Amino acid sequence: MSAIGPAHCMLCAQPFPDTISKHLYSTSHKQPPPSSIFHAAGLYQGILRDAVQLLKYRGHALARPLGQRLAMIVRSKKTGVLPHRIAPAPLHPQRLKKRGDTQALELAETLACQLRVPPCTGLLQSARRTPPQQGLTAAERKSNLSNAFALNAEVAGLRTLLVDDVMSTGETVRVYCRILLLGGAADVQVAVVGRS
Repeated sequence: MSAIGPAHCMLCAQPFPDTISKHLYSTSHKQPPPSSIFHAAGLYQGILRDAVQLLKYRGHALARPLGQRLAMIVRSKKTGVLPHRIAPAPLHPQRLKKRGDTQALELAETLACQLRVPPCTGLLQSARRTPPQQGLTAAERKSNLSNAFALNAEVAGLRTLLVDDVMSTGETVRVYCRILLLGGAADVQVAVVGRS
């Protein structure tokens, strides 16, 4: 597994070549993500990519070890502040019915158990079905997500940890975080298995 070393951006987990380099992913500085801290178990390549693909389509047994790995990463940041709630990224009901389960939910439940924080499985909901983000341009991704999600529970004053399997451009995560912050969340952190 390609772990993300200590030399990385706390806002987006983009690795640095060394501990004194400046940020490589200038988007995070020009348009900072709405999350306060970004946690990633590793780079989305090699064995970690294979594990996420298995988890997504048929490897539910992988949710526990991957969730435990994420919990170790979250604890290692030593912020001293745990979230009040852990929420999975939402999946549209039709897609959920087709898959039978959601990998984000399974990861969130394991992470919640490890950190002893209550999971909030219905916090965000998919308001309309969207095509997969994979393969879309940046502009298409943004348009695809317009009004696609809604807040389904009270978050005012709560620190929330949002969990998903992979982040690539970060557009989806950005939308989730904005919705939570607009709903009054005190803080939003993000945890993903793979950072592409």
